[in-house]
Order: sequence, then structure tokens, then C-alpha cells
Amino acid sequence: MNFETLDVEQAGAVLSVAISAPPMNLLGPALVRDLVALIQQAEADDTVQVLVFSSADPDYFISHVDILQIPEYRQATVNLTGGEPSIGLLFRYLSNSRLVSIAQIAGRLRGAGSEFALACDMRFAAAGRAIFAQPEIGFGLVPGAGGMQHLTRLMGRGRALEVILSGNDFDSELAEQYGWVNRALPADEIGGFVISLAHRIAAFPAGARRQIKERINAIALAPTEDFRRDSNAFGAAASNAESQRLSKVALSRGFQTRDWEMDLAQELPGLAQP
Repeated sequence: MNFETLDVEQAGAVLSVAISAPPMNLLGPALVRDLVALIQQAEADDTVQVLVFSSADPDYFISHVDILQIPEYRQATVNLTGGEPSIGLLFRYLSNSRLVSIAQIAGRLRGAGSEFALACDMRFAAAGRAIFAQPEIGFGLVPGAGGMQHLTRLMGRGRALEVILSGNDFDSELAEQYGWVNRALPADEIGGFVISLAHRIAAFPAGARRQIKERINAIALAPTEDFRRDSNAFGAAASNAESQRLSKVALSRGFQTRDWEMDLAQELPGLAQP
């Protein structure tokens, strides 16, 4: 498997996938196309049972969507979404796949980066190294790729509202406490733990694994229509005048550059100021 933005290695039934989309792992058309192709190829290969996603960038897992290429990255999803251009439906497809997906998280994941990790079946964070956020509110937007659906189910109403309405950064320890991740592990231990877990899961009978995922998804995964509704709400909000104004202000101050976004949460409240 050769991709522009993913470094892939296979060991037995486990596919290790490092996200590598310089300069800051923005979720743009190239990364979306590669994720679609990866899922398609992995599903077609009966030897692949588990996907482990990590990042080649120590500071960013997936930063967020590229707001300068919204129509383009949405269109790149259509091969797995029944022709609908929607990141939310792509991520739900991953959740519903026969493949077991695990996110091994270090660095920042915000917005759709967080939503991608939430779409994975399990999430493990490097303690002191991972930062989570849903910053959409600072741009007059709503999480449109499953964040509201997943976080409410994982955290409960109050904590989901805190996360989404504040747009704040949450460290790995608080993310673990809130249920954003399965657990936070020491940075020097997380890789060994995750790969060992992946191979253990892959060793069990595929039929039972698939049935377990189907039943748990039936209980805990929101219906497709809920993802579609949130995706459409994000698209509508992104085209309104206030959101576009806030995005222009952010871009003029350094948004979508890696240094400025290291402390994005501190910058968000000032976007609405003249």
C-alpha cells in the first residue's frame, strides 16, 4: 500500500498506519483520499483484521479540517459514503467496518481530528503528550463529523456540552477521566501496549469479532441520519457570513500554521473581537 499522506506497515493481521501530512496533518483532500483508499484496500484483504492509527508528527495527530478546501475534502469521501460528500459519513463507515480500528494518540487532535479518533473503535492517549478539543464554536460552527454524537454517548450531556461549548483544550489525563479515550498511558509504553492489544484482538475468530462490533454498534453508534444531519449543519454554518468572517480573521492571525495553533484554545475567544 503506497499513499501520499500515510506510512503503512503490515505485521500479520495488523496494519500500522502513521499519518504524515506536513506541515501539521490537516485533514485535506489528499489525506481524505488516502484514508478512503486505505479502508477500501484493507477491507478487501482478508488477511487484515486490525488498523492502528498513529501520527508521524509528535505535535499533531490530525489538527482539524483544512478550511480552505472544504468542498474538495468532502468530495473525496464519496467512494465510501454512497456518493454523499461527508466526512461524518466517512467516519461512521469506519466505525461500522468489519475492521477493528485503534487510535494511538500523541499530539493535538482538534475538530475533525478528534472526530476521526472518536470514530475508531478504541482510543489510547500518550500521557502528557495528547491534547483534545472541539474548537468549532470559535468559528461559529458545530462539530459536523460525529463529535456531538460520540461525545454525548461517551461523556454524558454535561461534559459533552462543556467540551463543545468551551472549545477548550483537554489534556490526556482529563480526556481519560471524561471518557474521551479508553485510557492514558505513559508515552514510552503506549506503543507496545497498543500493538500487543491489536495482535491479541486479531488472533480471535473473525466471525465473533464482527458480531460483537455489530451488536455494540447497534447499541452505541448513532444512526446514519444523525451523522448526516450534523454534517449538513456544519456545511451550512461554514457558508454563512459570520463563520466566513471569523475564519478570515483566524487565517490572518496565523490559523492553519503549526506554531500559532500550538495554543489554539487561547486564541479562540479573541477571534470575535475587532
